[in-house]
Amino acid sequence: MTTGRAAVLEDGVLTVSDVTYGAPGRGEVRVRMVASGLCHTDLGVIAGGIPFASPGIIGHEGAGVVDEVGPGVEGLEVGDQVLMSFTSCGACRGCDTGHPAYCETWAPRNLFGMLREPDSAGITREGAPVAAHFFGQSSFGTYAIADARGIVKVAPDADLVALAPLGCGVLTGFGSMWNALNPGPDDIVAVYGAGAVGLSAVIAAGLRHPAQLIAIDLVPDRLALARELGATDTIDASTEDVVARVAEITGGHGVDLSFDTTGSPKVARGALDAAAIGGTVLVCGAPPPGTEISVDIQGILPGKVLRGITMGDTAPQELIPLLVDLHRSGALPLERLEKRYRLDDIAQAAHDMHGGATVKPVIVF
Repeated sequence: MTTGRAAVLEDGVLTVSDVTYGAPGRGEVRVRMVASGLCHTDLGVIAGGIPFASPGIIGHEGAGVVDEVGPGVEGLEVGDQVLMSFTSCGACRGCDTGHPAYCETWAPRNLFGMLREPDSAGITREGAPVAAHFFGQSSFGTYAIADARGIVKVAPDADLVALAPLGCGVLTGFGSMWNALNPGPDDIVAVYGAGAVGLSAVIAAGLRHPAQLIAIDLVPDRLALARELGATDTIDASTEDVVARVAEITGGHGVDLSFDTTGSPKVARGALDAAAIGGTVLVCGAPPPGTEISVDIQGILPGKVLRGITMGDTAPQELIPLLVDLHRSGALPLERLEKRYRLDDIAQAAHDMHGGATVKPVIVF
């Protein structure tokens, strides 16, 4: 048993408490946390839009140092620096074909923490069990007991604080643009929402040098940052008609490749309306279950495609090393998105992110 502290979520409130961590089970690793990003998916759980057992520990952008290795784990040793991302079963069609984000048991393994090995380690508070294993890690604590399948080893000199958000937000935004949309020099690209996911997508698109790269958001400061990170044009959705402005910016052509990070049905429908003939609208985000997007069938007959994506359709073991290299070279300026908070200030970090004051909070242990 190992003691520590964790932000325990109960009745929509995060309270930092003393907790006890068990030894890692088969296929698990206990990681001493150095930092963890705070993601909009975490906010969705806090708000009650995503079900997770209570009391529980969430957090899923962890970075730290291996403290103990469970049975059956290969390639990881005590003292290794690691980044943590989502988990998967490793045996279904999605996992076998290099698409673990489309694991057949992805949701219960990651969002709900329901599928675990029989000897998976538990966490307790004052002797009572606390739900954990969120995204196979639950990183808002002194330690995380994580599935080895979601762990990526990095160099001993890697900046774990700066790199922590790679596990979800940056992975999703960058990967969605890099892997799925894959813009070329003749494409007009639009990113709806300039949060951490959207700005990561802007950076990825900028590295591919599309003909135009449009960022849309409600916060002027975020639009200014999007321009600095590669956007050629910006639209302030709080004061401008987005569809009309897209038509003006593109000379009536519309957008070839759109990425909607907002989770808003209204935004997704607007992106479809603004799409070019044969255009693709890619959507991510985690609105409450049952949220629907209205589609004008006549409007999509000219070859328009509406497509969903999870975690950028990435394999963390493949994309995260690339992102680490890009950060080291200066091509992925993560620090421009981040603001650091102590664990005791995690509720303030969530408040700042929800209100738009901070793009990507990073909890530093």
